[in-house]
Amino acid sequence: MFPRYITSFNTSELKKIETEVLVIGAGIAGLFTAIQAAKTRNVLLITKKHLLESNTRYAQGGIAAVIAESDSPAYHLQDTLVAGAGLCSREAVNILVHESPDVVQELMQLGAQFDYENGELALTREGAHSQRRILHANGDATGYEIVRALCERALQHPRIKVLEEHVAIDLLTEDGECKGAILMSPNGEQSIVLACSTVLCTGGAGQLYRYTTNPEIATADGIGIAYRAGAEIKDIEFIQFHPTALVYPGAPRFLISEAVRGEGAILRNIKGERFMNNYHEQLELAPRDIVARAIVSEMENTQSTFVYLDITHETEELIKHRFPTIYEYCLRYGLDMTSDWIPVAPAAHYIMGGLKTDLNGETSINKLYACGEVSCTGVHGANRLASNSLSEALVFGKRIVQQINQTSSVAPNFHMFNRIEADQRLEALDVAGQRLRLQKLMVRYVGLKRDAKGLQKGINEIERIAKKIIHGIADQEQVELANLICAAHLVAQSALIREESRGGHYRSDFPDRDDVNWQKHIVFRIGHDWIQERDFDAVVE
Repeated sequence: MFPRYITSFNTSELKKIETEVLVIGAGIAGLFTAIQAAKTRNVLLITKKHLLESNTRYAQGGIAAVIAESDSPAYHLQDTLVAGAGLCSREAVNILVHESPDVVQELMQLGAQFDYENGELALTREGAHSQRRILHANGDATGYEIVRALCERALQHPRIKVLEEHVAIDLLTEDGECKGAILMSPNGEQSIVLACSTVLCTGGAGQLYRYTTNPEIATADGIGIAYRAGAEIKDIEFIQFHPTALVYPGAPRFLISEAVRGEGAILRNIKGERFMNNYHEQLELAPRDIVARAIVSEMENTQSTFVYLDITHETEELIKHRFPTIYEYCLRYGLDMTSDWIPVAPAAHYIMGGLKTDLNGETSINKLYACGEVSCTGVHGANRLASNSLSEALVFGKRIVQQINQTSSVAPNFHMFNRIEADQRLEALDVAGQRLRLQKLMVRYVGLKRDAKGLQKGINEIERIAKKIIHGIADQEQVELANLICAAHLVAQSALIREESRGGHYRSDFPDRDDVNWQKHIVFRIGHDWIQERDFDAVVE
């Protein structure tokens, strides 16, 4: 159903750009990796919007690292493994918890300014963390501060060239090795980048769903282009729905950070009743998948489209100081956090699966690496522990560069790519309409609650859309839709295969976790049946 290339191109006619390292994506993963690589190599950094626009920019809560003397890597390891619901790689998590303090210090040396209290780094706690280990900036604007600092460094670096508003259409591969990518400029002009090493840092897939905390650019691009190139995709059924996104007339699904609950906010149903005591001993600080399902259960029981988040019992000074961005945003719509309960509901937030990588960030395709949300390193398992994602991007971005520095910097040979013809059968299409149709069916059939009948309907509908737009891509919107269709099909297929409930994957027809049959990974590769893996070493909870 998915072709190797979705556009026609002739390498002899296209503009060629040569670089030692190609980084696609400019969130924390792309920026930090580019800066690390530029110490020894020339880097081309590609972003499909402007440099500041990424999922990282909207991260509110913070970045997890063992900083406090009362904390330890062992505690961080255990918290991550428990949240990951039996599918984490202990080795990958061990790398994260031991290496994240040093890379956070390096991030600070690059100019990121975190909040301090009484002369020490201010640390908060979020769901499923046993300790206060979350660093934050400007209260609840951590992501923006990180991107600001890294963008300044990247733009100043003589070895980094930035191409804004360019989208990667497909990867160029030969004999199992990645040799670069095909790009499209804002006016539709194509070019090719020849690279010794390629790093995908394209972020997440929130735009698979109608309701998401992700920006418009989160269209599963890395998953789509890598899958078509033959890379292995792992654990993609595990979608994390953030429990608390704003639900209010006229307002987008704005993220209300988990840190709000970390500072004492409680959840109430529309009757005003606190309810998390009915679902988990950690109450509002239970793992995200548990909180999200509890909210949906309360919404169903009370026939409501939201529940309330209540932090009115805290002081006005604390709320305004700790959450200035959220406070101002809510106030814009007439909601005052200091006196009003905030209506919230779950929204698609983070994808735990992605491109399968080793512990150095390399995918199943030689010289193709993946970092950040697009990757599946084994850290997150079935359910990401809050604020581990930014740490993971830093730790594995640095490891990727260490691996790249051991490889050749000689430009690859592309003589095999004289001409590629895509099947030109693109129909006249309302791209925006088809994208909305895809998002609605994902919410209905492949959302927070799933069952076999709905998943099969979803797969059938996705395949109908795919027949309309897969070949002969002509613009960025069509590229994004093709990638969303590819990712949606993989998510739905994987969710149908996994006949249990675990972490971010909940099957109402198989509501229990089944370690006997399903403590394993599902891996896809184009042209092959799905593969099952048991190569993890997760903790027994």
